[in-house]
Amino acid sequence: MKPSFPRGLYVITDRDLCVESGMTASVRAALRGGSAIVQYRDKTGDHRRRQREAAALARECRNANALFIVNDDPELARACDAGGVHLGGEDTDLAQARQIIGDKRLIGVSCYDSIERARDAVAGGCDYVAFGSAFPSPTKPGAVHAPLRLFTEAARELQVPVVAIGGLTPANGGRLVAAGCHALAVISGVFGQPDPEAAARQYVRLFEQPPAEDGLE
Repeated sequence: MKPSFPRGLYVITDRDLCVESGMTASVRAALRGGSAIVQYRDKTGDHRRRQREAAALARECRNANALFIVNDDPELARACDAGGVHLGGEDTDLAQARQIIGDKRLIGVSCYDSIERARDAVAGGCDYVAFGSAFPSPTKPGAVHAPLRLFTEAARELQVPVVAIGGLTPANGGRLVAAGCHALAVISGVFGQPDPEAAARQYVRLFEQPPAEDGLE
């Protein structure tokens, strides 16, 4: 059986931001703050280190009852018994990824600003979709912009969870929750802060209170 996709904060690792306290310690702090999902993202070619780190983070997530996702590496996701893999526009083909990880793990797909790509991904068997950048992002300043109405449309139409990413803060994230997003994906908003645990808690609170129904267009 596939793991469920939890509602809440979805943190994505960044090697440069996690260098001071270390990858595992940074993720552990984010988990203490209530992060529901952790994505291990590392595009380097150091396969041994990546395997070691992914295995360590997978254990941390299991201990915290959080979902662990590996970015763009179905083989690594299977090897460390991750809950799933996340695919971008230039990553492994969805059908190929499914063959590698099997039917008991999740596949997420980045759809940027395209509802058509999301429809195709859902038809192809993905388990959740992500849109962004919702707001200007310090991590990817050149990313395409996904308007708030796209999140509303996707949440109403698609039969899978919708994730928002890009420039999300505790101040603007509630607008995405109001639009129907199942999770908020954050990098620098948590790992770029002096206290990742406290930063994570600020995002988690957005899912614990009724969001304001404004600014959805």
